Amino acid sequence: MSNRQRASSPQNGAVETGASRRPRNSITNSLSTVKPAGRMPGDGISVVMRRTIRRPQLRQLVPLSDTTIYEMEQRGEFPRRFYLTARCVVWDLAEVEVWIEERRRASDASLIKRAPSPDVRLRKSRPVR
Repeated sequence: MSNRQRASSPQNGAVETGASRRPRNSITNSLSTVKPAGRMPGDGISVVMRRTIRRPQLRQLVPLSDTTIYEMEQRGEFPRRFYLTARCVVWDLAEVEVWIEERRRASDASLIKRAPSPDVRLRKSRPVR
């Protein structure tokens, strides 16, 4: 198999899109512009479609447990999920990316309260190495 055939094979995770290839699970391009139906091309009207992500893509971006994300959503500290169908839960990618940037800025400014270090004098036994 040649390198060209290998690059476009389904095992590699690439998807053919016209002349270019993109990774199948890519989380880039959070916004895409789409012309509304019934409009003529070139009339200057476009609608911005927001990109949504499902739980597996969210886990790649935010390394928190499902329970932690749920609790933070309930407290209003994390972007809210919404349902596309009765079983399909998604998050708005732009909101998640803004949340990550806010957390980064808060961390740089030392505004995030960190967990206290454990008091090693209160240990009942010393760990064995």
